[in-house]
Amino acid sequence: ISICRDLPNIEVITFSVNGISDLEPLNQCQNLSELYLRKNNIASLNELFYLKNLPRLRVLWLSENPCCGSDPHRYRMTVLRNLPSLQKLDNQAVTEEELSQALVDGEEIMAPPARRSMENGCPESAESSAAESTTETESELLNFSLEETNKIREELGMKPVPRDKFSSFSPRETDCNRKKRNNVLNAILLLMKELDMEGLEIVQQTVGRRLQAFQKKDLQEE
Repeated sequence: ISICRDLPNIEVITFSVNGISDLEPLNQCQNLSELYLRKNNIASLNELFYLKNLPRLRVLWLSENPCCGSDPHRYRMTVLRNLPSLQKLDNQAVTEEELSQALVDGEEIMAPPARRSMENGCPESAESSAAESTTETESELLNFSLEETNKIREELGMKPVPRDKFSSFSPRETDCNRKKRNNVLNAILLLMKELDMEGLEIVQQTVGRRLQAFQKKDLQEE
């Protein structure tokens, strides 16, 4: 998600089911209002340190990450104590009572997490093995990729890719390659929000030419 360092004006970020473990690149996104991080690899609530100075953040979806732990009350109270401006956490509205209770039950985060040896990207052996052995995770990654691909195509005025056609090449990819493609798709979506009409027309023309080239190649192979 390092691309976010170059997008200080981005307002909505969707990175669910994407193997993310480090939120440091988000700390410069001062206009960020909605952040969706469900089912990633965020191990510590100390990652919230990087979100504490985002004045417009109102919606956060962080559930199904390791940092949520086994105590949902403590998790929610800690998030709300450090991000008291949130209006919705994990698709549940935040109440004034919760914000008051968070001052008592929540843990204040004063420092970022200790630097890990592994950066965002392709996970190491244990993490990779877990992903390969979890059918649900693999399926969600595929659904996420298809959804993001079709969002791009919709914004370009193109027809969506059918699931059967999309999945025909996905299972042959390695887990690392699949996640890399997801990151590229996310980067494209983020950058497209920064374009005006002229920029989007250039993208549409470029994508159209590439699609024609792929279609021509497919016909030649057949």
